Amino acid sequence: MSTLRNDYFLKALQRQSTPYTPVWIMRQAGRYLPEYRATRQKAGDFLNLCKNPNLATEVTLQPLDRYPLLDASILFSDILTIPDAMGLGLYFELGEGPKFERPLREEADIQKLNIPDVGKDLKYVTDAVSQIKQALQGRVPLIGFSGSPWTLATYMVEGQGGTDFLTIKKMAYSRPDLLHHILKTMTEAVTQYLHAQIEAGVDTIMIFDSWGGALSHQGYLEFSLPYMKVILSNLKMLTQKKIPSIIFTKGGGLWLEDQLTAGSDALGLDWQTDISAAKKRVGNHVVLQGNLDPAILLSKPEAIEKEVKRILDGFGHGSGHIFNLGHGITEHTPPEHVDVMLRKVRDYSQQFHTT
Repeated sequence: MSTLRNDYFLKALQRQSTPYTPVWIMRQAGRYLPEYRATRQKAGDFLNLCKNPNLATEVTLQPLDRYPLLDASILFSDILTIPDAMGLGLYFELGEGPKFERPLREEADIQKLNIPDVGKDLKYVTDAVSQIKQALQGRVPLIGFSGSPWTLATYMVEGQGGTDFLTIKKMAYSRPDLLHHILKTMTEAVTQYLHAQIEAGVDTIMIFDSWGGALSHQGYLEFSLPYMKVILSNLKMLTQKKIPSIIFTKGGGLWLEDQLTAGSDALGLDWQTDISAAKKRVGNHVVLQGNLDPAILLSKPEAIEKEVKRILDGFGHGSGHIFNLGHGITEHTPPEHVDVMLRKVRDYSQQFHTT
């Protein structure tokens, strides 16, 4: 940590004092940036971009070069790298998102599911981590990440994203044993994957439970949260150095108290959760990350500034807040609007950090 020139993001994760509220953006290297679109075109397609450490490094650094007020970088990759390495035939249809050629529907296929060899099948990810760390030269910390076992399982069973989750929910209700087999396998794979990222040099890890909010109350407590808890517990045993962790369940504001049991240092909030109420509910047990509605960045600068102020006022004084969006930035965002948000966070938040 001492080699970092800006370690405010890591300090906030440890509830240490910082001169302002640190900020980064989910999906900050993405299609809203013209420089990203140019690099993606050079790569040919999205998967080639993910699997080329040189290009992954290039796009990871692009938002930092454009926005000096960012306090963290996030590894450029995709949550579906693990199921891809398991041989499910990941491909991306233009404008339609990720799909799998061989979704998990048959019991025999589920029983045959193998944990990938991270050192071989996912080496391009750890190579990218090492390369990005070198290229950053201590500018800001690097966040590594994975999808949660439940979220990965939804893609693997449904065969694509953006569904109504009926196929996987049918499995959850009629054959929970099969779903638990997938989830246990994915938990082991995610543990190994995140451990490899930590060994390669990431400063923080984040688990994206993008579809946790699709579950019922009981379903979340059975099929999503316990598996994230196991991963974090495994990583604590596996790693010598203490790496801070963040879990983020989109649509998970109902379960903040339950999420405290996961053992993460921070909880990500989506934009549907009031940050002031969330702070009261979690107390000083955990750091909060969030939670500007990404759609606000499509509006006017005055509206963006007003909403940034509302969130910072909502959290109020003290450490333990990392400013972010409530989900990934949309591709239609004007890049200059991000600048408006970052400047407002930096200027307005300083008053909450005076001793």
